[in-house]
Amino acid sequence: MRLLLVEDDDMIAETVLGAMRRSGYAIDWAEDGRAAELSLGNGVYDLVLLDLGLPKKDGIDVLNAYRKSGGAAPVIILTARDAVDERIRGLDAGADDYLIKPFDLDELAARVRALLRRRTGQKQPVYAHGELTLDPAAHEVTKGGELLPLVPREFALLQALIEEPTRVFTKPELEEKLYGWGEEVGSNTIEVHVHSLRRKIGAEQVVTVRGVGYRLKRC
Repeated sequence: MRLLLVEDDDMIAETVLGAMRRSGYAIDWAEDGRAAELSLGNGVYDLVLLDLGLPKKDGIDVLNAYRKSGGAAPVIILTARDAVDERIRGLDAGADDYLIKPFDLDELAARVRALLRRRTGQKQPVYAHGELTLDPAAHEVTKGGELLPLVPREFALLQALIEEPTRVFTKPELEEKLYGWGEEVGSNTIEVHVHSLRRKIGAEQVVTVRGVGYRLKRC
């Protein structure tokens, strides 16, 4: 899952980015309304965390333009504007949820999970590949009916592979799915995640295609 945070306060942004990354999400950061519009134009985001008091273009205007252009990702407004009419304005513009600053990071994570469950429940099936089953809405993986204890990045890696089980993913493609812009990625990070995932789902499940990347084994 890839998120976009639109926030001009560096301290708040770093806190939210860290919390979302610890939860296993790839998350990008736009610092003003214009940058947000450019980012949203890519159409790659599963959810948007949007401040309202932004430089260059107000958050409500960004949201209005995004919805009018057909943007369908859930949007959670994060703002210090706590007046009832401001909340109504944000929801009428197309926001799915609203959190007043300062907010609890655990509550934010729970609201993100709830909206993503609703969205993935509408869009995605439960994926089955051999003995493996991955349920995006429940965030669960089983093998032969037994629940596997995957950490968030292992889950994200397996989800990328199982969504397109015949495709060979290169390291840069997997890095893009697991990490956000500017997030440090070590030269062997993907290999470490693959090694860890293999220990939990079976070494034979993830095939190395030498000189190219990784795919799931053929059933």
